[in-house]
Amino acid sequence: MILEGAKNYADNSALLHKNFIVDNCKTLFFVGHDTTTLATSWALMLLAAHPDWQARARAEVLEICRDKPLDTDMLRSMKVLKIVIHEVLRLYSLGPLTARDAFETITLKNIVISKGCVLQIPIAYLHQNPDIWGPNAHKFNPEIFFQWKACQPLQAHMPFGMGANICDGQHLAMTELKVILALSLSFASPSHPHISTPLCITWPLHLNMVFFSM
Repeated sequence: MILEGAKNYADNSALLHKNFIVDNCKTLFFVGHDTTTLATSWALMLLAAHPDWQARARAEVLEICRDKPLDTDMLRSMKVLKIVIHEVLRLYSLGPLTARDAFETITLKNIVISKGCVLQIPIAYLHQNPDIWGPNAHKFNPEIFFQWKACQPLQAHMPFGMGANICDGQHLAMTELKVILALSLSFASPSHPHISTPLCITWPLHLNMVFFSM
């Protein structure tokens, strides 16, 4: 995406031009707005539905922060919160599919993929395929991400895509999710009566936050 934008500039010296930097910063922030919001909602819903994991994540946050402002070292130390986020992104894929163009003709397991074909990769299906994740693939279990032994191959977990076209904002998104969830768990407890309602866009309904008295 950034490289494509760079082609709009006549000479390479313009790559550091203020407008180029500002435009790409806007892209990273605006493109990730809805996805981060939805991921946060799903995370709070799942933590509300699994109070044991909510308690573990909160205990970790309180132990690491100790009433101090969050910093990058603290966020990096939050291992429980990290695997909770990975599991949220596995169960509720914000981008349910992605596509790739075949630049040349290849044969993959007796299937001929011709040059120019567009391959659809069903991320949502990959993330809950029992042949990859086991018979309980549809259940919330962050434990599978400890030591990253969740699945084989590892590429089956791709909430931000994979390869050269992986999401540019993946690290920003993970940081935002950690900050929002860490702060939320510090002073509130999510609760959620699970009610499934068919919608064009999937998000959790009836999510409540019970705030702690300070």
